[in-house]
Amino acid sequence: MIGSELPLLFLDVDGPLIPFGATREQLPGGYPTYESGHTPQVRDANPLITRINPAHGPRLMALPCELVWATTWMTDANECIAPWLGLPELPLVHWPESADEDERHGLHWKTRPLVSRAAGRPFAWVDDEITDTDGAWVEAHHSGPALLCRIDPRRGITDEDYADLGAWLRMRQGRG
Repeated sequence: MIGSELPLLFLDVDGPLIPFGATREQLPGGYPTYESGHTPQVRDANPLITRINPAHGPRLMALPCELVWATTWMTDANECIAPWLGLPELPLVHWPESADEDERHGLHWKTRPLVSRAAGRPFAWVDDEITDTDGAWVEAHHSGPALLCRIDPRRGITDEDYADLGAWLRMRQGRG
């Protein structure tokens, strides 16, 4: 559609892409590690980067959306994670210095900046720390559709998560 914009997909790294927190009983052999045909620009990339399955790159690129890093990794996401996944450099959300007031009221510190960045555009937010409070706040303060996709950090993003995201994004593709 002419003049339409793709929905945004705000993507966190720790939890969705780098799983963590499983016990030895849950994962007796530990987390799987992967090799990537892409080398991060940063020589001493985070040692947990090998937990990121490089297959996420093509799957993320296949989603009908504009991918945006929504992570405390900031520029390291483009220097380490994007090359590992074979992704181009992605835009970043820049975080406020402090969100203490929000956190005292149970709102995640990322919620307001993401709604502000979306500026009414449809968006999906993939993170392991999303709560019902965030969902209620987004519903009350965002004029467009939003999907808050809470990821279990012990497993990371799953096939079911990709299916849900893909279906939701395709329904909003081309609708401002």
